[in-house]
Amino acid sequence: MTDIENNDTELALVPVLTRAPVRPDSPTFAELGVRAETVEALAAAGITRAFAIQEYALPIALRGTDLIGQAPTGTGKTLGFGLPLLERVTAPSEGADGQPQALVVVPTRELGLQVARDIAAAGASRGVRVLPIYGGVAYEPQVDALKKGIEILVGTPGRLLDLAKQKQLKLGAIRALVLDEADRMLDLGFLEDVEKILAMLPDQRQTMLFSATMPDPIVALARRFLHHPVTIHAGHTADSGLSPLTKQVVYRTHPLNKLEMVARILQAKDRGLTMIFCRTKRAADRVAEDLDFRGFAVAAVHGDLGQGARERALRAFRTGKIDVLVATDVAARGLDVSGVTHVINYDCPEDPDTYTHRTGRTGRAGATGVAVTFVDWEDMPRWVLIDKSIGLNMPQPPETYHTSAALYSDLDIPADISGTLPTAERNRVGLSAEIEEDLGGTSRRGRSRDGGRGPARGRGSRPRDETAADTTRPSDEASDRPRRQRRRRRPGDPSTDNTVSGTDPAESPVDSTPADASDTGEAQPSRDAATRSRSRRRSVAPLFLGR
Repeated sequence: MTDIENNDTELALVPVLTRAPVRPDSPTFAELGVRAETVEALAAAGITRAFAIQEYALPIALRGTDLIGQAPTGTGKTLGFGLPLLERVTAPSEGADGQPQALVVVPTRELGLQVARDIAAAGASRGVRVLPIYGGVAYEPQVDALKKGIEILVGTPGRLLDLAKQKQLKLGAIRALVLDEADRMLDLGFLEDVEKILAMLPDQRQTMLFSATMPDPIVALARRFLHHPVTIHAGHTADSGLSPLTKQVVYRTHPLNKLEMVARILQAKDRGLTMIFCRTKRAADRVAEDLDFRGFAVAAVHGDLGQGARERALRAFRTGKIDVLVATDVAARGLDVSGVTHVINYDCPEDPDTYTHRTGRTGRAGATGVAVTFVDWEDMPRWVLIDKSIGLNMPQPPETYHTSAALYSDLDIPADISGTLPTAERNRVGLSAEIEEDLGGTSRRGRSRDGGRGPARGRGSRPRDETAADTTRPSDEASDRPRRQRRRRRPGDPSTDNTVSGTDPAESPVDSTPADASDTGEAQPSRDAATRSRSRRRSVAPLFLGR
Protein backbone atom coordinates (compact mmCIF):
# COMPACT_ATOMS: atom_id res chain seq x y z
CA MET A 1 0.00 0.00 0.00
CA THR A 2 1.97 2.95 -1.28
CA ASP A 3 -0.78 5.23 -2.50
CA ILE A 4 -2.51 6.90 0.43
CA GLU A 5 -5.11 8.52 -1.76
CA ASN A 6 -6.40 5.18 -3.00
CA ASN A 7 -6.85 3.64 0.42
CA ASP A 8 -10.58 3.67 1.06
CA THR A 9 -10.65 0.95 3.66
CA GLU A 10 -9.61 3.23 6.54
CA LEU A 11 -10.53 6.75 7.41
CA ALA A 12 -7.61 8.98 8.30
CA LEU A 13 -7.64 11.44 11.18
CA VAL A 14 -10.68 9.78 12.68
CA PRO A 15 -9.17 7.71 15.49
CA VAL A 16 -8.70 8.88 19.00
CA LEU A 17 -8.37 12.51 18.05
CA THR A 18 -12.08 12.97 17.39
CA ARG A 19 -13.32 11.57 20.66
CA ALA A 20 -10.56 12.40 23.13
CA PRO A 21 -11.27 15.39 25.35
CA VAL A 22 -9.37 18.65 24.91
CA ARG A 23 -9.29 21.69 27.10
CA PRO A 24 -12.20 24.03 26.42
CA ASP A 25 -9.78 26.95 26.26
CA SER A 26 -7.43 25.24 23.80
CA PRO A 27 -6.79 27.40 20.73
CA THR A 28 -8.20 26.44 17.36
CA PHE A 29 -5.92 25.66 14.45
CA ALA A 30 -7.03 28.82 12.71
CA GLU A 31 -5.91 30.85 15.73
CA LEU A 32 -2.52 29.12 15.61
CA GLY A 33 -1.92 30.34 12.05
CA VAL A 34 -2.80 27.26 9.99
CA ARG A 35 -4.06 28.11 6.49
CA ALA A 36 -7.78 27.95 5.80
CA GLU A 37 -7.68 24.93 3.45
CA THR A 38 -5.98 22.78 6.09
CA VAL A 39 -8.33 24.00 8.81
CA GLU A 40 -11.24 22.99 6.60
CA ALA A 41 -9.82 19.48 6.10
CA LEU A 42 -9.29 19.06 9.84
CA ALA A 43 -12.79 20.28 10.60
CA ALA A 44 -14.19 17.68 8.20
CA ALA A 45 -12.60 15.03 10.43
CA GLY A 46 -13.99 16.68 13.57
CA ILE A 47 -10.68 18.19 14.70
CA THR A 48 -10.93 21.87 15.59
CA ARG A 49 -8.82 22.47 18.70
CA ALA A 50 -5.19 21.63 19.34
CA PHE A 51 -3.62 19.39 21.94
CA ALA A 52 -0.80 20.60 24.15
CA ILE A 53 2.07 19.45 21.91
CA GLN A 54 0.37 21.03 18.88
CA GLU A 55 -0.35 24.25 20.74
CA TYR A 56 3.31 24.63 21.67
CA ALA A 57 4.91 23.34 18.47
CA LEU A 58 2.85 25.01 15.75
CA PRO A 59 3.74 28.68 16.44
CA ILE A 60 7.44 27.81 16.51
CA ALA A 61 7.47 25.40 13.58
CA LEU A 62 5.39 27.66 11.34
CA ARG A 63 8.16 30.28 11.60
CA GLY A 64 10.66 27.81 10.13
CA THR A 65 12.67 27.39 13.35
CA ASP A 66 14.35 24.09 14.18
CA LEU A 67 12.45 22.26 16.88
CA ILE A 68 12.88 19.46 19.44
CA GLY A 69 9.56 18.12 20.71
CA GLN A 70 9.53 15.80 23.71
CA ALA A 71 6.19 14.26 24.56
CA PRO A 72 4.82 10.80 25.37
CA THR A 73 3.19 8.69 22.70
CA GLY A 74 -0.40 9.41 21.79
CA THR A 75 -0.36 13.16 22.33
CA GLY A 76 -0.88 14.28 18.74
CA LYS A 77 2.71 14.75 17.60
CA THR A 78 1.85 13.84 14.01
CA LEU A 79 -0.17 17.00 13.43
CA GLY A 80 2.38 18.92 15.47
CA PHE A 81 4.91 18.51 12.66
CA GLY A 82 2.57 17.54 9.81
CA LEU A 83 0.77 20.87 9.65
CA PRO A 84 4.00 22.92 9.40
CA LEU A 85 5.14 20.62 6.59
CA LEU A 86 1.90 21.28 4.71
CA GLU A 87 2.45 25.02 5.14
CA ARG A 88 5.96 24.88 3.66
CA VAL A 89 5.31 22.70 0.60
CA THR A 90 3.90 23.85 -2.73
CA ALA A 91 0.88 21.92 -3.97
CA PRO A 92 0.58 20.68 -7.58
CA SER A 93 -2.03 23.34 -8.31
CA GLU A 94 0.42 25.96 -7.04
CA GLY A 95 3.25 25.01 -9.39
CA ALA A 96 5.01 22.07 -7.70
CA ASP A 97 7.53 20.27 -9.91
CA GLY A 98 7.01 16.82 -8.37
CA GLN A 99 10.29 16.69 -6.43
CA PRO A 100 10.00 15.79 -2.72
CA GLN A 101 9.91 19.00 -0.69
CA ALA A 102 9.58 17.53 2.82
CA LEU A 103 10.88 14.31 4.36
CA VAL A 104 9.67 12.44 7.45
CA VAL A 105 11.92 9.63 8.69
CA VAL A 106 10.23 7.02 10.86
CA PRO A 107 11.54 3.81 12.47
CA THR A 108 8.80 1.35 11.47
CA ARG A 109 6.52 0.65 8.54
CA GLU A 110 3.37 0.87 10.64
CA LEU A 111 4.28 4.31 11.95
CA GLY A 112 5.12 5.47 8.42
CA LEU A 113 1.71 4.43 7.11
CA GLN A 114 -0.05 6.16 10.00
CA VAL A 115 1.89 9.41 9.59
CA ALA A 116 1.42 9.47 5.81
CA ARG A 117 -2.29 8.78 6.16
CA ASP A 118 -2.83 11.64 8.63
CA ILE A 119 -0.78 14.18 6.67
CA ALA A 120 -2.50 13.23 3.41
CA ALA A 121 -5.92 13.69 5.00
CA ALA A 122 -4.97 17.10 6.39
CA GLY A 123 -3.67 18.24 2.97
CA ALA A 124 -6.43 16.65 0.89
CA SER A 125 -8.17 19.94 0.12
CA ARG A 126 -5.00 21.24 -1.57
CA GLY A 127 -4.17 17.97 -3.32
CA VAL A 128 -0.82 17.53 -1.59
CA ARG A 129 0.66 14.15 -2.53
CA VAL A 130 2.14 12.09 0.32
CA LEU A 131 4.02 8.85 -0.31
CA PRO A 132 5.05 6.29 2.33
CA ILE A 133 8.01 4.12 1.34
CA TYR A 134 9.24 1.19 3.39
CA GLY A 135 10.86 -2.19 3.03
CA GLY A 136 9.21 -5.56 2.68
CA VAL A 137 7.37 -4.65 -0.54
CA ALA A 138 8.33 -4.35 -4.20
CA TYR A 139 10.36 -1.36 -5.38
CA GLU A 140 8.44 -0.80 -8.60
CA PRO A 141 5.22 0.79 -7.22
CA GLN A 142 7.25 3.17 -5.06
CA VAL A 143 9.55 4.11 -7.92
CA ASP A 144 6.55 4.72 -10.20
CA ALA A 145 4.95 6.98 -7.58
CA LEU A 146 8.19 8.96 -7.25
CA LYS A 147 8.33 9.44 -11.02
CA LYS A 148 4.76 10.74 -11.07
CA GLY A 149 5.71 13.35 -8.47
CA ILE A 150 5.12 13.84 -4.74
CA GLU A 151 5.40 16.67 -2.25
CA ILE A 152 5.92 14.93 1.12
CA LEU A 153 7.86 11.71 1.56
CA VAL A 154 7.49 9.46 4.63
CA GLY A 155 9.94 6.59 4.82
CA THR A 156 12.02 4.20 6.84
CA PRO A 157 15.82 4.65 6.77
CA GLY A 158 16.65 1.41 4.95
CA ARG A 159 14.36 1.88 1.97
CA LEU A 160 15.25 5.57 1.69
CA LEU A 161 18.94 4.69 1.38
CA ASP A 162 18.21 1.89 -1.09
CA LEU A 163 16.26 4.16 -3.43
CA ALA A 164 18.86 6.90 -3.11
CA LYS A 165 21.65 4.48 -4.04
CA GLN A 166 19.63 3.35 -7.05
CA LYS A 167 19.36 7.01 -8.17
CA GLN A 168 15.57 6.72 -7.96
CA LEU A 169 15.23 9.21 -5.10
CA LYS A 170 16.55 12.76 -5.19
CA LEU A 171 16.60 14.72 -1.95
CA GLY A 172 18.14 17.95 -3.21
CA ALA A 173 14.86 19.90 -3.00
CA ILE A 174 14.01 19.01 0.61
CA ARG A 175 13.00 22.12 2.58
CA ALA A 176 11.94 20.47 5.84
CA LEU A 177 12.98 17.30 7.67
CA VAL A 178 11.26 15.50 10.54
CA LEU A 179 12.80 12.73 12.64
CA ASP A 180 9.85 11.04 14.34
CA GLU A 181 10.31 8.62 17.25
CA ALA A 182 14.04 9.27 17.22
CA ASP A 183 14.65 7.22 20.35
CA ARG A 184 13.04 4.20 18.70
CA MET A 185 15.35 4.60 15.69
CA LEU A 186 18.25 4.53 18.13
CA ASP A 187 16.94 1.32 19.70
CA LEU A 188 16.62 -0.35 16.29
CA GLY A 189 20.14 0.65 15.24
CA PHE A 190 19.10 3.14 12.55
CA LEU A 191 21.13 6.07 13.86
CA GLU A 192 23.98 5.55 11.38
CA ASP A 193 21.51 5.32 8.48
CA VAL A 194 19.81 8.50 9.66
CA GLU A 195 23.13 10.33 9.61
CA LYS A 196 23.74 9.15 6.02
CA ILE A 197 20.33 10.49 5.02
CA LEU A 198 21.01 13.83 6.71
CA ALA A 199 24.25 14.13 4.73
CA MET A 200 22.24 13.95 1.48
CA LEU A 201 19.97 16.87 2.36
CA PRO A 202 20.56 20.57 1.68
CA ASP A 203 22.08 22.56 4.52
CA GLN A 204 19.37 25.21 4.28
CA ARG A 205 16.36 23.38 5.68
CA GLN A 206 14.14 23.21 8.72
CA THR A 207 14.72 20.20 10.98
CA MET A 208 12.27 18.97 13.61
CA LEU A 209 13.00 16.10 15.99
CA PHE A 210 10.25 14.41 18.01
CA SER A 211 10.81 11.74 20.60
CA ALA A 212 9.23 10.36 23.76
CA THR A 213 12.62 10.11 25.50
CA MET A 214 15.93 11.87 24.93
CA PRO A 215 18.89 9.52 25.47
CA ASP A 216 22.40 10.88 25.08
CA PRO A 217 22.95 9.74 21.45
CA ILE A 218 19.78 11.56 20.39
CA VAL A 219 20.92 14.70 22.18
CA ALA A 220 24.27 14.47 20.38
CA LEU A 221 22.47 14.01 17.05
CA ALA A 222 20.36 17.09 17.69
CA ARG A 223 23.42 19.18 18.50
CA ARG A 224 25.11 18.16 15.24
CA PHE A 225 22.28 18.63 12.78
CA LEU A 226 19.86 21.16 14.31
CA HIS A 227 20.57 24.90 14.23
CA HIS A 228 19.60 26.75 17.41
CA PRO A 229 16.61 24.49 18.10
CA VAL A 230 13.78 25.36 20.46
CA THR A 231 12.90 22.55 22.88
CA ILE A 232 9.33 22.04 24.01
CA HIS A 233 7.88 19.62 26.54
CA ALA A 234 4.24 18.59 26.60
CA GLY A 235 2.83 16.26 29.23
CA HIS A 236 6.25 14.80 29.94
CA THR A 237 8.43 14.85 33.02
CA ALA A 238 11.71 13.21 33.79
CA ASP A 239 10.09 11.09 36.51
CA SER A 240 7.21 9.54 34.61
CA GLY A 241 6.18 9.12 31.01
CA LEU A 242 3.05 7.12 31.74
CA SER A 243 -0.44 8.36 31.02
CA PRO A 244 -2.25 9.20 34.27
CA LEU A 245 -5.49 7.98 32.68
CA THR A 246 -4.16 4.41 32.27
CA LYS A 247 -4.74 1.99 35.13
CA GLN A 248 -1.53 0.04 35.79
CA VAL A 249 -1.95 -3.53 37.09
CA VAL A 250 0.97 -5.91 37.68
CA TYR A 251 0.77 -9.62 38.56
CA ARG A 252 3.41 -12.21 39.34
CA THR A 253 2.36 -15.17 37.23
CA HIS A 254 3.47 -18.66 36.28
CA PRO A 255 4.31 -19.15 32.58
CA LEU A 256 1.92 -22.10 32.28
CA ASN A 257 -0.97 -20.05 33.67
CA LYS A 258 -0.60 -16.90 31.57
CA LEU A 259 -2.93 -18.01 28.78
CA GLU A 260 -5.66 -18.89 31.25
CA MET A 261 -5.38 -15.42 32.78
CA VAL A 262 -5.42 -13.75 29.36
CA ALA A 263 -8.55 -15.66 28.39
CA ARG A 264 -10.29 -14.26 31.49
CA ILE A 265 -9.03 -10.71 30.99
CA LEU A 266 -10.36 -10.71 27.42
CA GLN A 267 -13.85 -11.28 28.84
CA ALA A 268 -13.76 -8.25 31.16
CA LYS A 269 -16.70 -5.87 31.10
CA ASP A 270 -16.51 -2.95 28.66
CA ARG A 271 -13.38 -4.30 27.04
CA GLY A 272 -12.68 -2.85 23.63
CA LEU A 273 -9.73 -3.53 21.35
CA THR A 274 -6.83 -5.23 23.10
CA MET A 275 -3.11 -5.48 22.30
CA ILE A 276 -0.95 -8.26 23.75
CA PHE A 277 2.82 -7.84 23.63
CA CYS A 278 5.21 -10.79 23.56
CA ARG A 279 8.99 -10.86 23.66
CA THR A 280 9.54 -13.22 20.72
CA LYS A 281 7.89 -13.88 17.38
CA ARG A 282 7.34 -17.53 18.19
CA ALA A 283 5.57 -16.64 21.43
CA ALA A 284 3.31 -14.21 19.56
CA ASP A 285 2.30 -16.93 17.10
CA ARG A 286 1.71 -19.42 19.88
CA VAL A 287 -0.47 -17.04 21.91
CA ALA A 288 -2.49 -16.05 18.84
CA GLU A 289 -3.10 -19.68 17.87
CA ASP A 290 -4.20 -20.62 21.38
CA LEU A 291 -6.60 -17.67 21.69
CA ASP A 292 -8.03 -18.42 18.27
CA PHE A 293 -8.68 -21.99 19.42
CA ARG A 294 -10.53 -20.58 22.43
CA GLY A 295 -12.86 -18.60 20.21
CA PHE A 296 -11.37 -15.10 20.23
CA ALA A 297 -10.98 -13.02 17.07
CA VAL A 298 -7.22 -12.59 17.07
CA ALA A 299 -4.25 -12.02 14.76
CA ALA A 300 -0.48 -11.81 15.22
CA VAL A 301 1.87 -9.11 13.93
CA HIS A 302 5.64 -9.50 13.97
CA GLY A 303 8.70 -9.07 11.80
CA ASP A 304 8.59 -12.50 10.14
CA LEU A 305 5.27 -11.76 8.44
CA GLY A 306 5.23 -10.24 4.98
CA GLN A 307 4.10 -6.64 4.68
CA GLY A 308 0.81 -7.69 3.10
CA ALA A 309 0.02 -10.01 6.02
CA ARG A 310 0.92 -7.34 8.57
CA GLU A 311 -1.23 -4.69 6.93
CA ARG A 312 -4.07 -7.18 6.63
CA ALA A 313 -3.98 -7.84 10.38
CA LEU A 314 -3.79 -4.12 11.20
CA ARG A 315 -6.71 -3.29 8.90
CA ALA A 316 -8.79 -6.03 10.49
CA PHE A 317 -7.89 -4.69 13.93
CA ARG A 318 -8.72 -1.08 13.09
CA THR A 319 -12.02 -1.95 11.46
CA GLY A 320 -13.13 -4.24 14.29
CA LYS A 321 -13.08 -7.54 12.40
CA ILE A 322 -10.75 -8.77 15.14
CA ASP A 323 -10.49 -7.30 18.62
CA VAL A 324 -7.22 -8.86 19.84
CA LEU A 325 -3.82 -8.14 18.30
CA VAL A 326 -0.76 -10.07 19.49
CA ALA A 327 2.44 -8.24 18.62
CA THR A 328 6.12 -8.03 19.31
CA ASP A 329 7.82 -4.75 20.19
CA VAL A 330 8.28 -3.97 16.48
CA ALA A 331 4.61 -2.89 16.52
CA ALA A 332 4.74 -1.15 19.88
CA ARG A 333 5.48 2.22 18.33
CA GLY A 334 3.47 4.14 15.80
CA LEU A 335 0.17 2.26 16.02
CA ASP A 336 -2.52 4.86 16.57
CA VAL A 337 -5.71 2.80 16.76
CA SER A 338 -9.00 4.04 18.09
CA GLY A 339 -10.66 2.16 20.92
CA VAL A 340 -7.71 0.26 22.45
CA THR A 341 -8.89 -0.16 26.04
CA HIS A 342 -6.53 -2.88 27.29
CA VAL A 343 -2.83 -3.60 26.84
CA ILE A 344 -1.39 -6.86 28.18
CA ASN A 345 2.34 -7.31 28.63
CA TYR A 346 2.40 -11.08 28.23
CA ASP A 347 6.17 -11.02 28.74
CA CYS A 348 7.86 -8.60 31.09
CA PRO A 349 9.35 -5.62 29.18
CA GLU A 350 13.09 -5.42 28.82
CA ASP A 351 13.47 -1.87 30.16
CA PRO A 352 11.43 1.16 31.29
CA ASP A 353 11.26 2.65 27.79
CA THR A 354 9.76 -0.55 26.40
CA TYR A 355 7.18 -0.53 29.17
CA THR A 356 6.26 3.07 28.40
CA HIS A 357 6.01 2.41 24.67
CA ARG A 358 3.86 -0.69 25.11
CA THR A 359 1.43 0.79 27.57
CA GLY A 360 1.25 3.95 25.47
CA ARG A 361 -1.01 2.10 23.00
CA THR A 362 -3.90 2.71 25.41
CA GLY A 363 -4.86 5.86 27.31
CA ARG A 364 -3.91 7.94 24.28
CA ALA A 365 -4.76 11.62 23.90
CA GLY A 366 -7.02 11.81 26.92
CA ALA A 367 -8.74 8.41 26.66
CA THR A 368 -8.73 5.96 29.57
CA GLY A 369 -7.20 2.50 29.45
CA VAL A 370 -5.92 -0.51 31.38
CA ALA A 371 -2.37 -1.90 31.24
CA VAL A 372 -1.78 -5.39 32.67
CA THR A 373 1.76 -6.74 33.09
CA PHE A 374 2.76 -10.34 33.80
CA VAL A 375 6.03 -10.80 35.69
CA ASP A 376 7.59 -14.23 35.94
CA TRP A 377 9.78 -15.22 38.88
CA GLU A 378 12.91 -15.03 36.75
CA ASP A 379 11.91 -11.49 35.65
CA MET A 380 11.71 -10.11 39.18
CA PRO A 381 15.19 -8.48 39.26
CA ARG A 382 14.45 -6.70 35.99
CA TRP A 383 10.98 -5.64 37.13
CA VAL A 384 12.33 -4.12 40.36
CA LEU A 385 14.55 -1.82 38.27
CA ILE A 386 11.70 -0.94 35.89
CA ASP A 387 9.36 -0.18 38.77
CA LYS A 388 11.92 2.03 40.45
CA SER A 389 12.64 3.90 37.21
CA ILE A 390 9.05 4.74 36.30
CA GLY A 391 7.77 5.10 39.86
CA LEU A 392 4.91 2.60 39.93
CA ASN A 393 5.61 1.67 43.57
CA MET A 394 4.85 -2.00 42.86
CA PRO A 395 8.24 -3.71 43.26
CA GLN A 396 6.69 -6.94 44.57
CA PRO A 397 3.58 -7.71 42.54
CA PRO A 398 1.15 -10.20 44.09
CA GLU A 399 1.27 -13.83 43.03
CA THR A 400 -1.85 -14.32 40.92
CA TYR A 401 -3.49 -17.15 39.01
CA HIS A 402 -6.63 -17.44 36.92
CA THR A 403 -8.48 -18.62 40.03
CA SER A 404 -7.42 -15.64 42.18
CA ALA A 405 -10.28 -13.41 43.30
CA ALA A 406 -8.11 -10.30 42.93
CA LEU A 407 -7.88 -10.82 39.17
CA TYR A 408 -11.65 -10.64 38.78
CA SER A 409 -12.13 -7.68 41.11
CA ASP A 410 -9.24 -5.61 39.76
CA LEU A 411 -10.28 -5.87 36.11
CA ASP A 412 -14.07 -6.17 36.49
CA ILE A 413 -14.27 -9.72 35.15
CA PRO A 414 -17.48 -11.75 35.67
CA ALA A 415 -16.93 -14.60 38.10
CA ASP A 416 -18.86 -17.23 36.16
CA ILE A 417 -16.73 -17.30 32.98
CA SER A 418 -14.39 -19.97 31.70
CA GLY A 419 -11.25 -19.93 29.60
CA THR A 420 -13.25 -20.21 26.36
CA LEU A 421 -15.33 -17.47 24.79
CA PRO A 422 -19.00 -18.54 24.68
CA THR A 423 -20.36 -19.21 21.21
CA ALA A 424 -23.08 -16.58 21.63
CA GLU A 425 -20.42 -13.86 22.11
CA ARG A 426 -18.35 -14.71 19.06
CA ASN A 427 -19.69 -11.86 16.97
CA ARG A 428 -16.47 -10.79 15.19
CA VAL A 429 -16.01 -11.88 11.59
CA GLY A 430 -12.32 -12.64 12.14
CA LEU A 431 -9.13 -12.21 10.14
CA SER A 432 -10.37 -14.38 7.28
CA ALA A 433 -12.84 -11.64 6.31
CA GLU A 434 -9.95 -9.29 5.47
CA ILE A 435 -8.29 -9.73 2.09
CA GLU A 436 -4.51 -9.66 1.91
CA GLU A 437 -3.09 -7.32 -0.69
CA ASP A 438 -0.39 -8.45 -3.08
CA LEU A 439 2.47 -6.06 -2.33
CA GLY A 440 5.20 -7.99 -4.10
CA GLY A 441 7.30 -8.62 -1.01
CA THR A 442 8.38 -11.61 1.03
CA SER A 443 8.69 -12.31 4.72
CA ARG A 444 11.98 -12.15 6.56
CA ARG A 445 12.34 -15.93 6.84
CA GLY A 446 12.00 -16.41 3.09
CA ARG A 447 8.38 -17.50 3.22
CA SER A 448 6.14 -16.51 0.40
CA ARG A 449 3.08 -14.42 1.13
CA ASP A 450 0.81 -17.44 1.16
CA GLY A 451 2.83 -18.99 3.97
CA GLY A 452 4.96 -21.49 2.06
CA ARG A 453 8.71 -21.55 1.96
CA GLY A 454 10.63 -20.86 -1.18
CA PRO A 455 11.34 -18.03 -3.58
CA ALA A 456 8.99 -15.10 -3.74
CA ARG A 457 6.18 -15.50 -6.23
CA GLY A 458 3.05 -13.50 -6.69
CA ARG A 459 -0.27 -15.10 -5.87
CA GLY A 460 -1.47 -17.22 -8.74
CA SER A 461 1.76 -16.84 -10.66
CA ARG A 462 1.97 -20.61 -11.17
CA PRO A 463 -0.90 -23.10 -11.33
CA ARG A 464 -1.11 -25.60 -8.50
CA ASP A 465 -0.99 -28.61 -10.83
CA GLU A 466 2.14 -27.25 -12.50
CA THR A 467 3.85 -26.85 -9.15
CA ALA A 468 2.93 -30.38 -8.18
CA ALA A 469 4.20 -31.73 -11.47
CA ASP A 470 7.58 -30.13 -10.91
CA THR A 471 8.18 -32.43 -7.94
CA THR A 472 7.93 -35.62 -10.02
CA ARG A 473 9.38 -34.73 -13.41
CA PRO A 474 12.28 -32.61 -14.70
CA SER A 475 11.70 -29.19 -16.19
CA ASP A 476 11.64 -28.68 -19.93
CA GLU A 477 14.92 -26.87 -19.82
CA ALA A 478 16.60 -29.70 -17.94
CA SER A 479 15.21 -32.34 -20.29
CA ASP A 480 16.72 -30.58 -23.33
CA ARG A 481 20.23 -30.68 -21.95
CA PRO A 482 22.36 -33.82 -22.38
CA ARG A 483 22.89 -35.75 -19.20
CA ARG A 484 26.23 -35.67 -17.50
CA GLN A 485 28.43 -38.64 -18.31
CA ARG A 486 30.48 -39.93 -15.44
CA ARG A 487 33.18 -42.52 -15.22
CA ARG A 488 33.92 -44.04 -11.86
CA ARG A 489 36.59 -46.64 -11.28
CA ARG A 490 37.25 -48.82 -8.31
CA PRO A 491 40.83 -48.77 -7.08
CA GLY A 492 42.77 -51.69 -8.47
CA ASP A 493 40.10 -52.78 -10.95
CA PRO A 494 40.95 -51.40 -14.41
CA SER A 495 38.22 -53.43 -16.12
CA THR A 496 35.36 -51.92 -14.11
CA ASP A 497 34.47 -49.41 -16.79
CA ASN A 498 33.28 -51.87 -19.39
CA THR A 499 32.24 -54.68 -17.08
CA VAL A 500 29.80 -52.78 -14.92
CA SER A 501 27.95 -50.90 -17.60
CA GLY A 502 28.27 -53.44 -20.34
CA THR A 503 28.86 -50.64 -22.85
CA ASP A 504 31.48 -48.21 -23.82
CA PRO A 505 31.88 -45.52 -21.11
CA ALA A 506 31.40 -42.70 -23.57
CA GLU A 507 28.00 -44.09 -24.59
CA SER A 508 26.65 -44.65 -21.07
CA PRO A 509 23.74 -42.22 -20.45
CA VAL A 510 23.67 -42.47 -16.67
CA ASP A 511 25.97 -43.27 -13.84
CA SER A 512 25.79 -47.03 -13.56
CA THR A 513 27.94 -47.50 -10.45
CA PRO A 514 26.07 -47.61 -7.13
CA ALA A 515 27.09 -44.86 -4.73
CA ASP A 516 27.60 -47.20 -1.82
CA ALA A 517 29.84 -49.51 -3.82
CA SER A 518 32.26 -46.76 -4.73
CA ASP A 519 32.59 -45.79 -1.10
CA THR A 520 33.43 -49.23 0.24
CA GLY A 521 36.27 -49.97 -2.17
CA GLU A 522 35.52 -53.73 -2.13
CA ALA A 523 36.07 -55.54 -5.42
CA GLN A 524 32.99 -57.52 -6.55
CA PRO A 525 32.71 -60.02 -9.40
CA SER A 526 31.94 -58.34 -12.67
CA ARG A 527 28.78 -60.45 -13.32
CA ASP A 528 27.31 -59.56 -9.94
CA ALA A 529 28.22 -55.93 -10.48
CA ALA A 530 26.48 -55.87 -13.84
CA THR A 531 23.32 -57.45 -12.44
CA ARG A 532 23.30 -55.14 -9.47
CA SER A 533 23.93 -52.13 -11.73
CA ARG A 534 21.01 -52.91 -14.04
CA SER A 535 18.55 -53.28 -11.18
CA ARG A 536 19.92 -50.24 -9.42
CA ARG A 537 19.68 -48.20 -12.62
CA ARG A 538 15.94 -48.85 -12.82
CA SER A 539 15.33 -47.88 -9.17
CA VAL A 540 17.43 -44.73 -8.97
CA ALA A 541 16.37 -43.15 -12.23
CA PRO A 542 13.13 -41.60 -10.92
CA LEU A 543 15.03 -40.08 -8.02
CA PHE A 544 17.61 -38.55 -10.34
CA LEU A 545 15.01 -37.19 -12.71
CA GLY A 546 13.00 -35.69 -9.88
CA ARG A 547 15.82 -33.65 -8.47
